[in-house]
Amino acid sequence: MTPKSFATLALAALLGATAAVPAMANDVRIEQYGWANSAGGSQHGGRNRIRVYQNGGHNGMTGQQYGRDNLSGVGQEGYGNSAATYQRGDRNVAGVGQFGSNHTTILTQDGNGNIAAGVQIGRGCAANVAQGGGNNVAAFVQTCD
Repeated sequence: MTPKSFATLALAALLGATAAVPAMANDVRIEQYGWANSAGGSQHGGRNRIRVYQNGGHNGMTGQQYGRDNLSGVGQEGYGNSAATYQRGDRNVAGVGQFGSNHTTILTQDGNGNIAAGVQIGRGCAANVAQGGGNNVAAFVQTCD
């Protein structure tokens, strides 16, 4: 399995994962296999979930959630990637991806029922998606070099 397909599969698993936790609990899962990776954030409300996988080195992720039933999944896989997800409201879903090196993604959701996707394959891509209101869907794919 190629690193790209593995990371895509991992991101899909992160976004589709369900947890057996108490009804109002927030949930964070982090896996980091490389070196000098960092992940952090905050959750306020109930049933919010943050999923992070990194690998590689010098990758960073920040997730902030205010509300209920929000999901943030990241991925990454390469080197020097940075991802941030900011969610305010209920039932928002944010995913990133990345895979190569030196990518930057910022996903901001302020409302309810919004979906923001991602990916960014090669190196040096930058994405900034902001959603306000409700039931918006945004998707982006880039192959920068």
